[in-house]
Amino acid sequence: MKFGIPIRCALALLLASSLAALAPANAADKKDKQKATANPIIDSGSFGIFIKGQRVATETFHIEQQNGASIIKSQLKDTSGSDATSQKSELTLSASGELLRYEWSQSSGGSLSVVPDNDFLKERISTPNSSKPAEQPFLLPAVTPILDNNFFIHREVLAWKYLNAVCQPAGGDTKCRQEPADFGTLVPQDRTSMSVRMSLGGKEKVTIRGTERELLRLNLHGDQFDWALWVDENDRFKLIKVSIPADNTEVVRD
Repeated sequence: MKFGIPIRCALALLLASSLAALAPANAADKKDKQKATANPIIDSGSFGIFIKGQRVATETFHIEQQNGASIIKSQLKDTSGSDATSQKSELTLSASGELLRYEWSQSSGGSLSVVPDNDFLKERISTPNSSKPAEQPFLLPAVTPILDNNFFIHREVLAWKYLNAVCQPAGGDTKCRQEPADFGTLVPQDRTSMSVRMSLGGKEKVTIRGTERELLRLNLHGDQFDWALWVDENDRFKLIKVSIPADNTEVVRD
């Protein structure tokens, strides 16, 4: 599959050294250059989470670079807006895409963290009813993607990682191989690892809030799930929509 100049300019840098490389989808844009700061923002916004057409929750997220590290922050709230049901996560990656630290907490109590420990990832879990945190090691490298429950921004980061693996500049275009890629991932809230496969589905016309848009489809498969993801190749490959048919669930960028 071939893509034109907008995707070529971005993919030439996609995760070459860090998530910040995703930012310049139009590298010659003077306005973007003027906005460059010590902590460039890679993406920010919110996703609406809908079950059977009813909005049930909102995920607000923010990705920026600080001192060479990429920081992905997210907060999830249900539609009632109750602080008691909110969850927060913060994922910090090195310039080479390796995990530096992951933290999760919920306002009703409980938290966890994941850090590299030699050849392992070590998870530490704190519960409201326990005075001493529990620890669980995983024999996984630091490059293992985090795909925690409820945080769809983690799927965007995985999509960027996949596109960087299968797409290469070719003259005036970028060619993407029509082949899947397998990833071993960690789901901290479930205290488990799992293997997932992502593949390129091609361009599709998708209706977003009543407007038809041409987006790039990616397919995400696991042992017990099949998701469709759509990203915008003309807007820094931002995740626009997720469809989870088995759960009657859709996730749409606001």
